[in-house]
Parts: sequence; structure tokens; C-alpha cells
Amino acid sequence: MELIRPAGNSGKFYPDDPEVIKKMIIHWNDLLDRHIEDKDIFNLRPEAIVSPHAGYVYSGFTANYAHRILGNRNAKRIIIAGPSHHVYIRGISAGYFDAYETPFGLLQGDKAYLKELSRYFNFTFEETAHYLEHSTETQFPFIKHYNPGAKIVELIYGNTDYLELADIFEYILRDKDNAIVVSTDLSHFHTQNTANEIDSHCLVAFEYKNLELGLEKCEACGKTGLNALIKTAGDLYMNTKVLDYRTSGDVTGDLTRVVGYMSGVAYFEKK
Repeated sequence: MELIRPAGNSGKFYPDDPEVIKKMIIHWNDLLDRHIEDKDIFNLRPEAIVSPHAGYVYSGFTANYAHRILGNRNAKRIIIAGPSHHVYIRGISAGYFDAYETPFGLLQGDKAYLKELSRYFNFTFEETAHYLEHSTETQFPFIKHYNPGAKIVELIYGNTDYLELADIFEYILRDKDNAIVVSTDLSHFHTQNTANEIDSHCLVAFEYKNLELGLEKCEACGKTGLNALIKTAGDLYMNTKVLDYRTSGDVTGDLTRVVGYMSGVAYFEKK
């Protein structure tokens, strides 16, 4: 019997109607095509992306920007790493699911590759955490849209060191069929000006692979994943680039308590 992860956040963090999501993506891409002057950015083939995980009305544009570019990779396998928001996890929980529900249809899980990873790395399977977690689930519709043939591996981390996750990332990227999605939002519930200042540390840390800054001054719920990717990018001599940054206040107009969102890419320079 197949174990399928239901789309528990469908209709909450994102629409449950695929046609509504398609219209949102078309609108966001139209904005990108009209306002991004450096069109070469759309030709990158990233090894990994950073993507936010709030409701699509707040962070969907920012997330879509990264996922659109990830679509260039035609990755056979995409590993999504996100923080646990609802269940305490010691270490990293891997989703041993056969498939994942999305409004666009099922995404296939890659249990065979997960078994390979588990030979080298210690995973638990906190099943309840996966059913509730939006940091990973909000990525699934984008992946199904831009990479419909890809299989996925879902990793949810809790109390773990970024170095452990970085080791996993480096192993994953040895296989050129793989790509990584690091899910994170930035600072939470500051004023707009304070959020901009705090979040600037995360943006600079990622863009310049400044791990010290990322560890000390970045506030992000997915800070472990972000710093793991910064270390991986540095160790593998990848380029990193921030694509977009904004806050919930840019959407709602309420600048008193905002949440920050960024997207970015890590890629190898063309030779």
C-alpha cells in the first residue's frame, strides 16, 4: 500500500484550485518579464535555490522567481529542506512517502534515493511533522508546475547543527541529477525598517557566502538550512545571488509587524 502525504495546507497557504495557481504564476512571470532588466538571470541553471514559505499572497512572487529559474535544471530529483514549525524534531526527519499531493497532481517521492542517503546520514521519520509542515509543502506546487517529472525528497529539520545539513547538501550535489530547495522566511514581526536592517544581514551573508554573518546576525526560521547552503556554496565554489527581497508589509501596507522573504540561487559559473 502506497503512503501518500496529503496536501494539508492546500486552501490555506496556497489555493487548492490549480487554475488559480496558474493564473498567479502567469501574473508573477509577466511582472518579472517586464521589470527585470538582466534577462540573463532567467537562463541560469542553479544547483540550489532559496525560497520563502509564507502564504502565496505574501511570498508567492518571491518564491516563483527562484522556482522559475530552477526549472532550467530539468533535475530528476529535488530535495526540499525546511524547518519544523509544529513538531519538535531532534535532528532531521525524512519523508518516507511514495507520493505527495498537490493541486496539480501527485509528486512522486524518491524512496530509493532516500534509502541511499540513509546509509550515510541519520534520519528519523516523524510522520506527524510532515503532515503539518508548510515550509516544505508550499514548495510542492511550484515544483510540480516547473519540474513535473522530478521526484522529490522531503527533509524537515529541528534541533540540528547546520554542519550536519551541509554535509548532506554536499553529498546530494555530487549527483548532477539532483537539485536542492532551501525553504526559509527571514525575520518575524518587527517594524518594516527594523526588518529591512536585520534581513540585510541574511542577504549579504548569502550573496557573499559570509557564513560568520549568517550565523551571528541573520534572523530566519530556516537559518540552519540557509547557513548549510552558504557553507556548501563556499566549499564547492558556487556563485550565489539574491533574486528578490520584500516583506509582508509590501503587500498589506501594515509596516508595524512584518515578515521578511528572500529568494536566491546557487550555481556554477558556465565554462
